[in-house]
Amino acid sequence: MAVVVRAGAAPLWWLGAAAAGIGVVPEGVTGRRIGVLAGAALFLIGAAVVALVRRGRYTALARGAARAGKYDVLQDRAVTVRAWRRGHRWWLLLGWAVALGSAFAVPAAGGMLLAGLGAGLRLKAAWIGRLERAGETLLWVRVDWLDRRGGSPAGKAVKGLRGTGVAAGDAAPGGARRRTAALV
Repeated sequence: MAVVVRAGAAPLWWLGAAAAGIGVVPEGVTGRRIGVLAGAALFLIGAAVVALVRRGRYTALARGAARAGKYDVLQDRAVTVRAWRRGHRWWLLLGWAVALGSAFAVPAAGGMLLAGLGAGLRLKAAWIGRLERAGETLLWVRVDWLDRRGGSPAGKAVKGLRGTGVAAGDAAPGGARRRTAALV
């Protein structure tokens, strides 16, 4: 589950940082100083909202997680990330274009908001990772319960989560890539 949440964090962060960096160049209607201050506020608000929204649903799903069965279809981390990014590429591009275009009114604010949304997703994935470590189980969403774009890990179609041991799969708690010890 944390892999699906975390899949959007990096693209949103980097596209937001690029849009904010480019968006500082035009003077804008409000001026750079006000644009950057407004962007900082939007960054914090966006990160907080994304990190805190639907926590109750995630907690309820985590409490009711069943042991993954033999016939549950669970996806590899890389496949999940790739599916999410392919399914959302046009939304990411549109968000980046809007953030860049808004720089002519309020410099850097749109890009900083986009980066804040990515930071919020990263914080939410870290929170899910703490839930997984506390329960000593990795939480998985069945692939057939995700929406057609590979997202919505706590949507209406998700009836429950599946759990495996923390050593299962290629994802660490929180959705990060599992680090393997180098063979010497």
